[in-house]
Amino acid sequence: MRVLGIDPGSRRTGWGVVDLEGSRLRRFRSGVIRADGSDLAERLARVHRDISEVIALCRPDSAALESVFTHRNPRSAILLGHARGVALAACGLAGLHAAEYAPARVKLAVSGYGRADKAQVQQMVQRLLRLDVLPGPDEADALAVSICHSLERRSSAAVALAQRERRA
Repeated sequence: MRVLGIDPGSRRTGWGVVDLEGSRLRRFRSGVIRADGSDLAERLARVHRDISEVIALCRPDSAALESVFTHRNPRSAILLGHARGVALAACGLAGLHAAEYAPARVKLAVSGYGRADKAQVQQMVQRLLRLDVLPGPDEADALAVSICHSLERRSSAAVALAQRERRA
């Protein structure tokens, strides 16, 4: 199973593609989309275009994003919502179902602690994926979303299999 994780932002959008092979997680590709400039429409178009290219290149089976959380700054929350919207649209246009996970759920999945800081998430992503180099914070967050969704899907598949075996 191949999962695309997205950490959306109007200026930096992290993305990470993880393969789940049995019980082993492996980073396929990852990076950060840098959408600089003052024009919001151009930045959002860049996010959409680049996420669409990642989907076409990596051919994931599913996608996942962090769900919206409350910001102290309403303007930041609105900008994040716009970036999430164009990332979701890119997934939808490619026919990918996009799951959503609360930030605390993602942190719990990768670090065992729902309030882990960015440095802890980066370190755990590096360990779980056996990376030589510590990923940057946006890339690590996207990979963490991929890991969370991969583990969730694996767990759901195991439960479904156990239920089928019990009925048989």
